[in-house]
Amino acid sequence: MLFGVRTRILSWYVALLLLAVIAGLLLQRRVLLERLDEVVEDSLVQEVEELRTLAAGRNPTTAQPFAGDVAAVFDTFLRRNIPHEGEALLTFVDGRPYKSTVAPYQLASDEELVEHWSRLETMDRGEVETPAGPARYIAIPLREDGVTRGVFVVANFLRAERSEINDTLRVGAIVWGSVLLVASALAWMIAGRVLAPVRLLSDTARQLTETDLSRRIPVQGSDEIADLARTFNGMLDRLEKAFAGQRAFLDDAGHELRTPITVIRGHLELLGDNPDERRETIAVVTDELDRMSRIVDDLLLLARSEQPDFLRPKAVDLDLFTAELFAKMKTLGDRAWELEGTGLGVLIVDRQRLTQVMMNLADNAVRHTAAGQRIALGSAISAGEARFWLQDSGPGIPRHEQERIFDRFARGEGASSSAGGAGLGLAIANVIVAAHGGRIEVAAEQGQGSRFTVLIPQRPEGRQ
Repeated sequence: MLFGVRTRILSWYVALLLLAVIAGLLLQRRVLLERLDEVVEDSLVQEVEELRTLAAGRNPTTAQPFAGDVAAVFDTFLRRNIPHEGEALLTFVDGRPYKSTVAPYQLASDEELVEHWSRLETMDRGEVETPAGPARYIAIPLREDGVTRGVFVVANFLRAERSEINDTLRVGAIVWGSVLLVASALAWMIAGRVLAPVRLLSDTARQLTETDLSRRIPVQGSDEIADLARTFNGMLDRLEKAFAGQRAFLDDAGHELRTPITVIRGHLELLGDNPDERRETIAVVTDELDRMSRIVDDLLLLARSEQPDFLRPKAVDLDLFTAELFAKMKTLGDRAWELEGTGLGVLIVDRQRLTQVMMNLADNAVRHTAAGQRIALGSAISAGEARFWLQDSGPGIPRHEQERIFDRFARGEGASSSAGGAGLGLAIANVIVAAHGGRIEVAAEQGQGSRFTVLIPQRPEGRQ
């Protein structure tokens, strides 16, 4: 891909490196030029100071003071001093050029400069442009009795030094450019390896379908890319589970709704003119429609359980709430109802949803017990957790079924839709309790009854 992530990353990488190299070379050039200016200035000042020292001393030939003999001063100085590279020494006696050293350009041939220097009365410094490049100079007059006897000029031609600096920077640019090319090639390969899991992720995503979510990305290392792969694999796990649950749910829902539809259609097709037969058929159809309505309502409730406003928690007194539950449960069937105990305290729960949980459990107990059999209810609070239990004396639940009794449309062995209910009651109870941050525990032995225990935090997480 021409403008993919790999290309963009490398482009930014090269651009930043190139900017850094250019900035570094420019900064290096500026520093070197400033250091060159300092060195040249120090050299010019040193030559001037040495001349002044010599002029204030004695003539080594006569051992006498120079006494204004500027020619002797200049001869001695030029004989003793060898100019540095690019440096030129010029002297003027009585306004005329006297002696000078070899230089890239003879400044004495510039009449304007010569006229200017020959008339100096105070020190002069500056820079002039010449065919050999810029030259920086210092000129000092040697005066005797208020009269200028001679002028000493020291100049430095900067072209050679600046050329060396430019050559150095040119070599540096070539070296850094080569390093940049090699680094860019390595970065391209490394970026390809780093982004390989991303390409694999994209390829995997393109190969996924509703019927095949089994593909996974190999995870290596512990960096951000590996974390992305793990997150993607986790998402696929959840999607696969959700799709599997959805398919099972649709199959079961279709089966559950198909049965009453078949019953209704069969009775309507056989409906005759006999009034008694019509009343009987209408009663059957109405009952089946009611059952379909309950299934739809239960399915809608399960769908809404994922929404944030599913619960509307309020403060509930546990003892009063337990007594209300017990009174409502006794209307479900002729059983030996017993209230084993009530806890004392205040809960923050959705009163209606929690009532629905306990009534579903009670309805399940009634369905699996006979008239006169014992069903006990109780509640308690300990360690910030409320506990409700419902104990029946029914046939119990086989161990191999206890894992799936909270699944949608799940029924125990021997149960059928004709026995009432669509197998959604326990599933609804489970999602409501889970929405409260709690859980339902089952303790049952075949032939010895079942005990369902609902455990819910006394206060929702985050509330004090």
